[in-house]
Amino acid sequence: MQQQAPLLIVDDEPQNLAAMRQVLAPQYPLVFARNGAEALSATAKHRPALVLLDIQMPDMDGYTVCRRLKSDSQSSSTPVIFVTSLSEIGNEAAGFEAGAVDYLVKPVSPSIVLARVRTHLSLVQATQLEKSHRDAIYMLGQAGHFNDTDTGVHIWRMAAYSAMLAATSGWDAPSCHLLEMAAPMHDTGKLGIPDAILRKPGPLTPEEWEVMKTHTRIGHDILIRSEASIFKLAAEVALRHHEKWDGSGYPDGLAGTAIPESARIVSLADVFDALTMKRPYKDAWPLEKALTTLRDGRGSHFEPRLIEVFDAALPKLLEIKDIWGDRAEQAEHDELMLF
Repeated sequence: MQQQAPLLIVDDEPQNLAAMRQVLAPQYPLVFARNGAEALSATAKHRPALVLLDIQMPDMDGYTVCRRLKSDSQSSSTPVIFVTSLSEIGNEAAGFEAGAVDYLVKPVSPSIVLARVRTHLSLVQATQLEKSHRDAIYMLGQAGHFNDTDTGVHIWRMAAYSAMLAATSGWDAPSCHLLEMAAPMHDTGKLGIPDAILRKPGPLTPEEWEVMKTHTRIGHDILIRSEASIFKLAAEVALRHHEKWDGSGYPDGLAGTAIPESARIVSLADVFDALTMKRPYKDAWPLEKALTTLRDGRGSHFEPRLIEVFDAALPKLLEIKDIWGDRAEQAEHDELMLF
């Protein structure tokens, strides 16, 4: 088991250190420093989860210490709570500008100290969890296309299209954000498809096509193992993004609103991007040809209402296309510069 990072308590008065020890030691590992120099040294050595920092100290004040901590990449994300007297509390702005996240007033209230520490540690854990999710999303998104002919930019641009379509459909901002993170994992199941099928230059045989179709269930079965809402949504999208409005899709031939809206949106975003991007076996379609194809799919491949949503969002979708096109060109240029 990984050892819990300690809390660092910094104060030049021994009685204040003792008071904090009494409140926090039953629940958290602690380290102590009596001045700014010791605080910086202890931070470098122990990598504390949180710093409780006095402001008035003899060698350097708490504002200076806080700024030093925030300027160091190793400690910049460590939350700092100033612990100060009532006479110093009037200058909170200076503390927040230095990088502190909160204030505690001496003499401290044990219940308030515990509540504030617990809150800020929870925020750190939530941030770390979101970063872990983002790392997993990136890896699964890339892995799903590792042996495919799609470019790496495709899944991220398609995800941005999905979020814009969801917003135009009336989804709230957190739900749009969740869909944008889930969409890149829609083809995770291609991990289970043989290279000979994924990379085949010509048309697939009926037998090969049946194998290819299984990527929807494979992706779902991988992603559904997580309890996190982001991966549950990704599992839903992975399973249903090839269903069609008229019931002619796969894997289960669902029709109409039996297909989750998330998958209906991602399907439309995915096809639009596939048509308008260059692939090794085809040039990008002209925009008008791609739009005609999407509109011709109204009521068969795509939900009619979503085609209307698409048309309403088109100017913003084209802005996204241009932004990601510039990124793709820069990535290609950077890759060429390596040789």
